[in-house]
Amino acid sequence: MDEHHGHHQEHQGGQHGHHGGHGGHADHAAVFRDKFWLSLALSVPVVFASHMVAELFGYHVPSWAAWIPPVLGTVVFAYGGWPFLSGAVAELRGRQPGMMTLVALAITVAFVASGLTTLGVGGLNLDFWWELALLVVIMLLGHWLEMRALGQASGALDALAELLPDTAERIGADGTIEPVSLAELRVGDLVLVRSGGRVPADGVITEGTAELDESMITGESRAVRREPGDRVVAGTVATDSAVRVRVAAVGTDTALAGIQRLVEEAQTSRSRAQALADRAAAALFWFALVAGVLTFAVWSLIGDATTAVERTVTVLVIACPHALGLAIPLVIAISTSMSAKAGILVKDRLALERMRTVDAVLFDKTGTLTVGRPAVTDSVGAEGFTAEEAVRLAAAAETDSEHPLAKAIVAAADDVPTAREFRSLTGRGVQATVDGATIAVGGPALLREHGLEALPETAEWQARGATVLHVLRNGRAIGALALADEIRPESRSAIEALHANGIRVVMITGDSRAVAESVAADLGVDEVFAEVLPADKDSAVAELQARGHRVAMVGDGVNDAPALARADVGIAIGAGTDVAIESAGVVLASDDPRGVLAVRRLSVASYRKMRQNLVWATGYNVLTVPLAAGVLAGVGFVLPPAVGAVAMSLSTIVVALNAQLLRRVKLAPSSE
Repeated sequence: MDEHHGHHQEHQGGQHGHHGGHGGHADHAAVFRDKFWLSLALSVPVVFASHMVAELFGYHVPSWAAWIPPVLGTVVFAYGGWPFLSGAVAELRGRQPGMMTLVALAITVAFVASGLTTLGVGGLNLDFWWELALLVVIMLLGHWLEMRALGQASGALDALAELLPDTAERIGADGTIEPVSLAELRVGDLVLVRSGGRVPADGVITEGTAELDESMITGESRAVRREPGDRVVAGTVATDSAVRVRVAAVGTDTALAGIQRLVEEAQTSRSRAQALADRAAAALFWFALVAGVLTFAVWSLIGDATTAVERTVTVLVIACPHALGLAIPLVIAISTSMSAKAGILVKDRLALERMRTVDAVLFDKTGTLTVGRPAVTDSVGAEGFTAEEAVRLAAAAETDSEHPLAKAIVAAADDVPTAREFRSLTGRGVQATVDGATIAVGGPALLREHGLEALPETAEWQARGATVLHVLRNGRAIGALALADEIRPESRSAIEALHANGIRVVMITGDSRAVAESVAADLGVDEVFAEVLPADKDSAVAELQARGHRVAMVGDGVNDAPALARADVGIAIGAGTDVAIESAGVVLASDDPRGVLAVRRLSVASYRKMRQNLVWATGYNVLTVPLAAGVLAGVGFVLPPAVGAVAMSLSTIVVALNAQLLRRVKLAPSSE
């Protein structure tokens, strides 16, 4: 999200976000792209018809071509220069002159001086048409690259809205079912949510029992059993059977709308961020202005007015940062394309810039450090059965079930015997006939029904927060299985590497403290926030920030969206949900948490390149401006405008080549 700078601010007067955000979206990149190509086409004849360029390369410009530079140059100034002129107005209104004002000052001075020269006013010899055209073209290129690299993210809210179904099935007083749009739903309406369907509004179940997948709201990995009288939330999915829901909240009152508001607030709250180049541009603006005024004053006193104007114009045109205009956008463009190849999608360059300062990484547990789906972690046999046999028989009984736990058990068995007469024991488990014996698999309710005690080994599993299922054969316990969310194999090395970089690792989860502590102990996490409600995830980020940490949040669920937006850097991992991806500044295509380190490496390297380029670009200006002003005129050296222009082009080339060196940085996690 670029920020990521105030996503929701309008792109005022073409100001492209240097102070207030790339408010518009991809269309701004298209605007700069079109302006760049057309201005480039118009600039080619201007450059070749210029006497200054003709003298440099030793060819003759025919007299009829004399009008090409002023006519096409004026078009380039008005058409290509418009974003900078209007952006300068916005910057000056906000009393924050920066890049836009600096560019506008240079192109306006060049335009006026060249126009007066062409018209023969005041005996000036300031033919800057080609310099004006190239300046506009290079600046448009820089802005286009920057816009394209940023990629916009105001889509977070649209993606949240897409979690809701398009229509709801309302049940009339006479029991008839009619599809209605969500806007037509009213509090008190009764709606039918079919198996596999999304709940259209917050409400209470009146009839039916279902396992609800609430992960997009709570991040909780297990489907949750909901019965009559239980509350359900808009956007969640009834996984296994249909329920009837009495609507309790619609529209902006729903939990999902609350998450939308949190995302929006967090996004706009950090649009104050300002890029490095702005500060350099602001300093250069005052430097150029002071140098211009001093040049004019000194030459007016010791020389004549014409020389004073020529020197001053040369100073102001040379002070415009061609190289500065490309210094940052080129690094951004290269780092963005490099990261994309490494499976890192940078949506917000400021997030990337900030990543190098991060000293605490907050991982959402489910789906980030863990796989996000259950797996059999332990098993035990009893009554003369081995643990493997218990798993095989359980898998046979569970073969026909669609439940996530059933799938995990089947996946854990080596070979599964065939089962007959499968049936679901509502609220207790499943039962089937295997090799002539009745095999039942279920939790505590199944044991109570048979008057059995849990196997002693299962107490420790439960203390750890695992789901415990017992396997019964003809009513006797022959084994038990523990199922828990599986920890990703890469999580350990990711955390070790972060520790090696001096970064504090914190885990946050909606799971119980027992589950959270066991995972944290296993992984070596420094701190745990457990049993955190979705709306409170971003306050956990705020708490870490209040302690003075710069926080990167790594998550994958919709409920992480506000926290991702609140963190200094939001990193969405894996295929996650669309909303998390939209709210994050950086998205990792793979599920590998080690990608967080690659983002940090890229951040450090690209920041270093940006600083080198800024030092070069501004240093070049600080040196050439006094020469153009005539500091060495006393010893007979005055920098001719043409030489200044060529030197400026060389400076731009140096910056471009330096940015290319960024490609040598290694990003793949395997290089850890």
